[in-house]
Amino acid sequence: MNDVLLWILETVQSVDPVLRTLIAGIGIMLETSLLIGLVVPGDSIVLVASTAVDGAVEYFALIATVVVGALIGESIGFYLGRWFGPRIRRSRVGARIGEKNWQRAERYIERRGGIAVFISRFLPVLHSLVPVTVGMSTMRYRRFLAWTAPASIIWAFAYVSVGSAAAGSFRETSEKLHYAGYIFVGIIVVFLLLVLVAKKLLTRLERRHLADDDADSGTAPESESLDAPGPSGE
Repeated sequence: MNDVLLWILETVQSVDPVLRTLIAGIGIMLETSLLIGLVVPGDSIVLVASTAVDGAVEYFALIATVVVGALIGESIGFYLGRWFGPRIRRSRVGARIGEKNWQRAERYIERRGGIAVFISRFLPVLHSLVPVTVGMSTMRYRRFLAWTAPASIIWAFAYVSVGSAAAGSFRETSEKLHYAGYIFVGIIVVFLLLVLVAKKLLTRLERRHLADDDADSGTAPESESLDAPGPSGE
């Protein structure tokens, strides 16, 4: 186990640090872009890149690049919405996303404003759909950026810190503990499970702001069930 993991980590670390960091930035940029974000595993790319971090310079460089990549991707989404929003929504791409998801994003922004921009960074589907939807709204770009930047920073610090810390501790203990590899895998798995639980809790907490008031006549928004977000339409 230790030998296999060391080989994997050394392979990742053998990639030029600048190239490795740029790949992570591009990955997260695509992950936050419209539709592409539904299929590009930007979080996995960042997590893998973080396991190769060697020193404070690479650590902060990776975080900065990931944040910039996320902001570029979300800015692209914002301006796509501002310039071509209705056309995208009526297009094949918009149909694949699903009218239900478009309406959900619209309701969320109308009801929560900037807070919706912040929280959506941690929610499935909405993290790539909200920037486009905000672009179609009256919200200004500066306000959008002011809400999405802190969320991107928190996200980047969480993923890079966990990945680099887990890999660093494994390298230090791999020669002393034959089960060090299991500890490394356990840390990553626990982190991903916590991320999944956090997303589900956020979705549940924000359910009433996402729900359709007219979905069930005579039923209050708090009692409506929220369908799991997905790329298919109604």
